Amino acid sequence: MSEGPVVVGTDGSAGAARAALWAAQEAALRHQPLHIVCAVDLDLAERLSDGTARRVREAARSLLAEAAAAAADRAPDLVVTTEVGREPVVDSLLRAASAVPHARDAAVTIVVGSRGMGGFSAMLLGSVALTQAGQARCPVVVVRGRERPSSGVVVVGVRDEGDLGAVCFAGETARRRKASLRLLSAWTYICYVGSMAPMADAVRGAVEAKAAASTRVLGSVQAEFPDLEVTEEVVRVPSRISSCWAHAGPRTA
Repeated sequence: MSEGPVVVGTDGSAGAARAALWAAQEAALRHQPLHIVCAVDLDLAERLSDGTARRVREAARSLLAEAAAAAADRAPDLVVTTEVGREPVVDSLLRAASAVPHARDAAVTIVVGSRGMGGFSAMLLGSVALTQAGQARCPVVVVRGRERPSSGVVVVGVRDEGDLGAVCFAGETARRRKASLRLLSAWTYICYVGSMAPMADAVRGAVEAKAAASTRVLGSVQAEFPDLEVTEEVVRVPSRISSCWAHAGPRTA
């Protein structure tokens, strides 16, 4: 499947501004349009006075104009459209991604910042980013941290051949940005603590299975992207970290 337009959300936060600039560059590299959405949940407008609802819409349009201008500065030839979403953020972005014009065989990509207004700086992902990644049926990019060079290394997590879709997306991203691709497969002792006696053999077998699956994926990627530098790595995740993940409650990987 080819790559289609890019949809990005903005709320006026610094994280959203970085996400919009990343999305603009990505859309330009794809030679695809950029669609910017500011969601204000106007379906709740009956709870607001007419004057308040009008000011909310005006503020959203102002944020969209600023984001569109910044995107145009980043990529002058980029086609940029904007939209005030009437639903909550996640729903607005999902609806926009399904509605934006694109070829039948092209996948739209949604881009969000890691945290929006009022987010806690220590959190890896905000609630919107996490929910978006869990609900979308298209690729979702979460932009976090400071702006980085457009080239370098693209790292993708791999379990087995079931992850080929994500790996091919990462490979296409690496190719387009003139970067290399690293396949990263992780394992942890926490899966084998139930019985200590056979633990060594179980771990050895699991690591070998991980390595074999990663190598099969590597072969598929090299066939799909023959000119791309691809490496693979199987690593052990510290059990203390994995234990925290295991007790963190429901999550989306």
